[in-house]
Formats: sequence, C-alpha cells, structure tokens
Amino acid sequence: MLDPRAVHDLVRSLADPSDGELTKSRDLVLYILEHTPTPFSRDQFTPGHITCTGLVLSPASDAVLLVHHRRLDRWLLPGGHVEPADPTIADAARREVLEETGVLLDPDPSPRLIGIDVHGIPPGKGEPYHLHHDLLFAFRAQSRDTQLSHESRAIAWSCPDEFERYDLPRNIRRAYTRL
Repeated sequence: MLDPRAVHDLVRSLADPSDGELTKSRDLVLYILEHTPTPFSRDQFTPGHITCTGLVLSPASDAVLLVHHRRLDRWLLPGGHVEPADPTIADAARREVLEETGVLLDPDPSPRLIGIDVHGIPPGKGEPYHLHHDLLFAFRAQSRDTQLSHESRAIAWSCPDEFERYDLPRNIRRAYTRL
C-alpha cells in the first residue's frame, strides 16, 4: 500500500521557481495529500485523485513515447490511475506505461519525478467531471518495440521538434526540459 507521507515528501522535493504552473499544481497535490482520506482512490472525485504518467525516452534519447488516447482523442504520455497493489508511486507510473504501450523499460529503482500537472477530466464512464493530480516520472525504453492497448488508438515516438505536430500539452513540454 502506498505511503502518502513518502509521496508528499517526493512531491515537495520537486521545485522550479521559474515554472508557475508546476508550483500551482504541486501545491494542489500537497493539499490533496494533506487533507483528503483517499488521495489515490479513483472513486474520490472531490477534489479529485492522484494519477501517474511516464515520460519514456527512446533508447537513443532522441524521442518520447506517445499514445493517442481513445477516450480523450488526443496525443498524451502513457499513464493513469494508481492501484492498491502498486508498491510505490513510481511503480504505478511504470505499470501504466507497460499496460498502455507494452514497451520494456530500463530497470531503475528510483525514476525521477520531473513534472506535476493538475488537469480536468471530462465526465464519462459513469464518472463526473473531476481533477487528475498527475505525477510525471522519467523512464528510458530498452527498445522502440511497442504493443497497442485497447485504451489507445495509436502509439508514436515523437522527436522534440514534432511536439507541435502532436499538439502536446505545455506541461509535457516543460517536463521534457527537466530531463
């Protein structure tokens, strides 16, 4: 079971005074960890719940792994909900990357937290509009081999000069600069 105190300490450790959006999102994640009973539960809609994402670099570090999310109909990094069996918050991100893309990741017992973003999720699947308090971790792939899951329409490797073409959100672009 995840230790909210360990996640709190990890989130507090990520600071970039030049990035106001990161600071705002970090403060909101700290709030949810300090003031809600079940911050990792996908059933907590007010004020939302913590999720995890993986920014996966290709083996040559020249591209980032993207998924075209079926429900949200846009290109994003692989990620999703925390599960009760996840030993650590970074393991939740690692599991989500594997489930959504099949990519094999380099073994790294402590992947770096490189971004935090709080964003809205539209209603659907019997859930109301709610917030994802997303923690973004850096990983490296062992190969470019992938396997498409039912959650995505496509998978792509994107070089940084293609980020505009995929219309990647600013939080992903900002996190990429922290690698």
